[in-house]
Amino acid sequence: MVYKTHGVCSSAIEFEVKDGKVTGVRFVGGCSGNTQGVARLVEGMDVHEAISRLEGIKCGFKPTSCPDQLAKALKEAAAQ
Repeated sequence: MVYKTHGVCSSAIEFEVKDGKVTGVRFVGGCSGNTQGVARLVEGMDVHEAISRLEGIKCGFKPTSCPDQLAKALKEAAAQ
């Protein structure tokens, strides 16, 4: 799945959900070190656990963040 982000530095997030697990997360743009770290941390994690941990994280004064956008993308994928 490719999710177009909103309100953050990254422009998109690519990922898959296989058997309820998050795999292959890759952010397009954004703060490279942070997005790579988030991607590695959620690799193999249960999709609902990842959503629970990432949802609502803000970036400075922005109402969202790259991790929050990943949570939104995972919610969208889990609903399908």
